[in-house]
Amino acid sequence: MRLLIVEDEDAIAQPLAEGLRREGFEVLRVATGHEALEAGGADLVLLDLRLPDMDGYAVARELRARSAVPIIMVTAKGEEVDRVLGLELGADDYIVKPFSFRELLARIRAVLRRTGAQPETSRLTVGALEVDVRTRRVTVAGGEVALTPKEFDLLAVLAGDPDAVVSRQRILQEVWGARWYGHSKTIDVHIASLRRKLGDPAWIEAVRGVGFRLRPIG
Repeated sequence: MRLLIVEDEDAIAQPLAEGLRREGFEVLRVATGHEALEAGGADLVLLDLRLPDMDGYAVARELRARSAVPIIMVTAKGEEVDRVLGLELGADDYIVKPFSFRELLARIRAVLRRTGAQPETSRLTVGALEVDVRTRRVTVAGGEVALTPKEFDLLAVLAGDPDAVVSRQRILQEVWGARWYGHSKTIDVHIASLRRKLGDPAWIEAVRGVGFRLRPIG
């Protein structure tokens, strides 16, 4: 899985590239928009908007005109108008500096999952539950469970960090994406459906005021 980082600040790009390599990604870093347009061959692009040679929006527009490569805009611009413009140009997500590496990694994996470019190593096992992200199949104690696309994505997020509390905000970002402007109660509807389909409500624990955690059973 090859990631292209388009970032002119060494202090940001170098540790970011090192961290992503430790996570198993192949990383190419460039510092200008022209280098980004010449690079090619990436599975996902992390694109800073403030580049020394050209506007990052122009880079995104040209990249999108050439291919459907997933784009996450990484920028210090946090105004709603900037986010909307980026998404309208075809970006798949938008993250504002400063951000944590953990959050960015979650965004990357979510975009790869939504765009069908998830790495091969994607079978998650939690107790008797198995979630295969590559084939999008779920089994409990060997029996297959039929889920809707959003139910599957939600379960995959929880299964990716079992026993940890996953916030509502992170769930919305990873499952519904940066374009989602609906009510967060949609999470509760999908959680209720997942509990029913998994056969035991104890699989998913609600943590009041925070989010949800997946608990191993069996």
